[in-house]
Amino acid sequence: MNHHTTQKDPRATGLGLHGDFSVWAPTAHGVHVRVDGSDHTMSPRPHGWWHTQVPGAGPGSDYAYLLDEDPHPLPDPRSRHQPRGVHGPSRVHDHDRYEWADRAWTGRPLAGGIVYELHVGTFTAQGTLTAAIEHLPDLADLGITHIQLMPLNAFDGTHGWGYDGVLWSAVHEPYGGPDALKAFVDAAHAQELAVLLDVVLNHLGPSGAYLPRFGPYFRGENDWGPSLNLDGPGSDHVRRHVLDCVLDWLEHHHLDGLRLDAVHALRDTRADPLLPRLSAEVEALATHLGRPLSLIAETDRNDPATVLPREAGGLGMSAQWSDDLHHALHVALTGETHGYYADFAGPEALPTTLTRVFWHAGTHSSFRGRTHGAPVDTDRTPGHRFLAYLSTHDQIGNRARGDRMAEHIPHGLLLCGAALVLCSPYTPMIFMGEEWAARTPWPFFASFTDPDLAEGVRRGRRREFAALGWRSADIPDPMDPATRDSAVLDRGERDSGDHALVLSTYRSLIALRRREPELSDPRLDHCGAYTGHDGRTIVLLRGRMRVLCNLGTENTGIELEAAPTEILAAPSRPEISGNTVHVPGQSFAVVRF
Repeated sequence: MNHHTTQKDPRATGLGLHGDFSVWAPTAHGVHVRVDGSDHTMSPRPHGWWHTQVPGAGPGSDYAYLLDEDPHPLPDPRSRHQPRGVHGPSRVHDHDRYEWADRAWTGRPLAGGIVYELHVGTFTAQGTLTAAIEHLPDLADLGITHIQLMPLNAFDGTHGWGYDGVLWSAVHEPYGGPDALKAFVDAAHAQELAVLLDVVLNHLGPSGAYLPRFGPYFRGENDWGPSLNLDGPGSDHVRRHVLDCVLDWLEHHHLDGLRLDAVHALRDTRADPLLPRLSAEVEALATHLGRPLSLIAETDRNDPATVLPREAGGLGMSAQWSDDLHHALHVALTGETHGYYADFAGPEALPTTLTRVFWHAGTHSSFRGRTHGAPVDTDRTPGHRFLAYLSTHDQIGNRARGDRMAEHIPHGLLLCGAALVLCSPYTPMIFMGEEWAARTPWPFFASFTDPDLAEGVRRGRRREFAALGWRSADIPDPMDPATRDSAVLDRGERDSGDHALVLSTYRSLIALRRREPELSDPRLDHCGAYTGHDGRTIVLLRGRMRVLCNLGTENTGIELEAAPTEILAAPSRPEISGNTVHVPGQSFAVVRF
């Protein structure tokens, strides 16, 4: 599975491996490259490219570009290594020098998988990829099949969520750099774990965003700032740059797929949009490598075309996140109905999202003030193309204190939510620590080196939540290192009290899903759900199995169409009496006829 970049990969041209340096700077009148402290004049080439050859340069050489008369050297937009941060020079990196040990790895398809969302910077106290390797056996033992790493590309500072990255192909150095990621992937594959990476292509962070100095990488605005130029003048190069970044992650780091952040913010009016083109090129790479590669979209459009195959007129994504089910679960378990949760307060929201994916499927969204979404064809679209989850980095971290659901509801209700997710027809996803009901918060944090920017982020965060009724004193300072430290998982919780019960139940539910074909069956037209007792009980129908959840506080009899013969999973002690199963309050049972 080693691929010889220097001989076979045209994407490596101009990255200094043989002393050759090339950069796209179509509006510059003159460009120099500074290599290991010496400046070299570059010659213009067609289509806005500049090139030069530097004798003696190669892997390990530090380099940066100087545009026109600007004396400030800038990192390479295509940089593969930023050992001195996003404001420092790039370093020539040869991917082929890493000795891979995963030659026997043939990959894992997303269908039938269990995804685990992991933030490297808070998964351990050290906050590095190397430190995270120690805990991979725990994830394999839990039954996880895919690890979804939150963004790793280089951003300013030491700690952050990763969504403020500015160089799309360079691994954040405080996490360990490019070879640390390869070692992590190698170790994960040895545990039969696939590795996915969250990539952010729709915007750049506010510090170290030098790409616009080189050329028209951005055009217009989206919710986070300048919008990627996918359809304006110069966009041919921008699109190629994005495609090459994606292919590099998959090929050179042996990743098994990518999560594409907020693809609804990728504004593209071309007849040949970026996402289907990306899907086609990734499919070609997967065919060449001989292993499956997955693309998971995050989108708020509720558009079924996102996961339809290209030949059916879709975008060709392998799967997408499905927030509607999360929102319905959150309302049912916590009772919160503020903001966008208000639309999910009705008793039909949860059974609908458990079986038809979207609640907003051409229906009115009060939060948006308009009709939203379109229905999924449940006869033809498999449920594994949608990720189901009880919590995510967004849904926790975008709360003022970053408080987890476990802080507010009994563990029994958490397990009801887990049972519905892990027995659903979708691809389940777990956010790190959820599996033992971690009490550590996961608030927003960053570590920008510019004091003015840091203060602006601090004030903006307080202003945002003050408008929602929060006191400034209750909002963690995102720039205080203690805020990041508070988010580090406390594994000492796992073996004590209710945390141990939650972990054991998660492990049992995952094992049950993998053992029983009816629980992993993705056919949406074979799945049903209904509520009773004023919405406090819910029944999920999975073949000959039923998942019974009692969200109320009292022992409640749930009547079924026939008498169950077997209890397959239950954290408490349900009782079967004929066609009725008596489920204790705030508990669940999985039964079979």
